[in-house]
Amino acid sequence: MSLRIYNTLSRALEDFSPLEPGHVRMYVCGMTIYDLCHIGHARMMMAFDVVQRWLKASGLRVTYVRNITDIDDKIIKRALERGITIRQLTDEMIAAMHQDIGLLGIEPPSAEPRATEYVPQMLSLIGQLEGKGLAYRASNGDVNYSVRKFDGYGKLSGKSLDELRAGERVAVLDGKEDPLDFVLWKSAKAEEPPEAKWESAFGAGRPGWHIECSAMSCATLGETFDIHGGGADLQFPHHENEIAQSEGATGKPLAKFWVHNGFVRVDNEKMSKSLGNFFTIRDVLQQYDAETVRFFIVRAHYRSALNYSDAHLDDARQALKRLYTALSLVAPSDVATINWADPYAARFKAAMDEDFGTPEAVAVLFDLAGEVNKTRSAALAGLLKALGGCLGILQGDPNAFLQWMPPRVIEVPGAGLMRPGIPSIAAGPPSKAFIDEQIAARAAAKAAKNFAEADRIRQALLAQGIVLKDSAAGTTWEAAQ
Repeated sequence: MSLRIYNTLSRALEDFSPLEPGHVRMYVCGMTIYDLCHIGHARMMMAFDVVQRWLKASGLRVTYVRNITDIDDKIIKRALERGITIRQLTDEMIAAMHQDIGLLGIEPPSAEPRATEYVPQMLSLIGQLEGKGLAYRASNGDVNYSVRKFDGYGKLSGKSLDELRAGERVAVLDGKEDPLDFVLWKSAKAEEPPEAKWESAFGAGRPGWHIECSAMSCATLGETFDIHGGGADLQFPHHENEIAQSEGATGKPLAKFWVHNGFVRVDNEKMSKSLGNFFTIRDVLQQYDAETVRFFIVRAHYRSALNYSDAHLDDARQALKRLYTALSLVAPSDVATINWADPYAARFKAAMDEDFGTPEAVAVLFDLAGEVNKTRSAALAGLLKALGGCLGILQGDPNAFLQWMPPRVIEVPGAGLMRPGIPSIAAGPPSKAFIDEQIAARAAAKAAKNFAEADRIRQALLAQGIVLKDSAAGTTWEAAQ
């Protein structure tokens, strides 16, 4: 196949072919599930949703595993703060995540293992590492990984041990022999709830974060698989530590390709909960339709930084309207199988085969939409819709998209200032029945040659975000935004 992928490990574009012909195995580090997902999380899951969609469109079978971390310091703290069990918290947040990313058209992975379901496998892996002299029991009861005993540590981040040590600002604490060492098994603390503790040969405790993914990826995909993905912030130390653990235990490469998506930025800073500059998916979907949010993310290359702002989302909606407008002009023909020899399809494929080049692929969609506008070709409209489907867009009803409007905000005197996205009173947009009624009233006014009244109705609807479009076939409407 002609696909090339940028491999973080080699820092180069490489030709991709799966280890098992016709079958791609991909593991992506998922969510630590203690709160609602924000747009930065959506960007990560969207990036690998597009990856797996394109692999499937290329005729490959894909086993896609995206894990859930459901035991962690933040999870324990949040559950205690809310006075609920860890399982109640994680079940609630997992359900919320599925709902939110489902709205964005992010397809479920083949498997979604939870860390708490794989503790025996983690303990087995820690035992292997101890047996090979790569893990040691600390005086405080923890089990740590001895980084300096693993040859090749730093190959993913591109840093030597001396460089990493020079940047280390934390003194040797908690029984670590070296500040670079990291915890594999955390000794139980008296104040932690019983559900955060497991009995083991190393004493009561719970797994460290890094060991979780090594155990889950190996258990679900084997000791070596094709693609390991995640956000750029996981490259070091999380993915570096995964390599040390997995390859230290098996002596085999963990993954053939390491793929990392870029950050979402707000005012030139990474979007994160720790900085408090994040927007949850739910916040954003109060102001924008889900497909616009998806298109905003997808049209940027997955490795590039993505700048979040209302202006960029507004621009994404207007751009997507151009594509849907083309589809509204003619009923698209059904395309069961894309003919990749078609010039537009061939250009789209060439773009996607070059490290999932969505910006160039989207440019092809706009060229194709322009041709649909000129020719009114149902076949080209069908191709436009089919190619859009490779990115998870353009599958909805064009008129429904063009007529979508966000909830209106009605300010009430004395109600106080509104927090963005949380209006004092939210009213739905004007109903279709009301709009149809006004269009009929305007047609009657025009028939009676009362053009002033017809113009008043047009302007009144425009003030409510409704644009009327007259043609020989009659009057239609779409949202102004």
